[in-house]
Amino acid sequence: MALNTSYGTRGNAAAYALPEARAGFIRRTYTHLAFAVLGFLVLEYALLQLPGIERIAGLMTSGFNWLIVIGLFIGVSWIADYWARSDTSRGLQYAGLVLYVAAQAVIFLPLMVLAVLVSNDPTVVPAAGLITGLLFAGLTVVAFTTRADFSFLRGVLVIGFFVALGLIVASIIFGFQLGVIFAVAMVGLAAVAILYSTSNVLHYYRTDQHVAAALSLFAAVALMFYYVLWILMSLRR
Repeated sequence: MALNTSYGTRGNAAAYALPEARAGFIRRTYTHLAFAVLGFLVLEYALLQLPGIERIAGLMTSGFNWLIVIGLFIGVSWIADYWARSDTSRGLQYAGLVLYVAAQAVIFLPLMVLAVLVSNDPTVVPAAGLITGLLFAGLTVVAFTTRADFSFLRGVLVIGFFVALGLIVASIIFGFQLGVIFAVAMVGLAAVAILYSTSNVLHYYRTDQHVAAALSLFAAVALMFYYVLWILMSLRR
């Protein structure tokens, strides 16, 4: 989850830019978000075509390997977010976004293998995508129409992230299952993240930080899609 708030001085934020510059920043941000989602789908499709991918996905989640995968994902996410916020290199910003999309495609792999290759229901992934898209659109409309500053939600996200991480680690160590209630709570946390990130787009990011803004939004959307898909698969078993 990209929670960094080093956007520069408030006076340089897009909220204080000329209308044309602000509109251009918002357009670039959501265009990059769309390309990040498209890149994720293409990469995920390519990974699922690899021979032996089910065995690889199984190895990722066997024993304590999933803890290693989660730890690597958190580390790579931090690096990607740091690169995406670079003030000196546009190329490094794009490298950060590409790295983060690739990391998401990898950590999604075990769930997508179950949903696409193991499950007999071809509608579960499109349904999860549709639900996620509708929720994202609704939350975006709320943020844009109210223009409220949701930066106070950062504390909720930080606490929620560490609680969720603690539960995931405990479930792996002690061997209990995290059920649908946990997944619903994570969808709620993702909704908070979408409001938080969208509010930052409107109030805090500078007009040259569209790549970092797109990464933050993509992180929230990916989190929501993951747990919406988890819920649908749990309900259809």
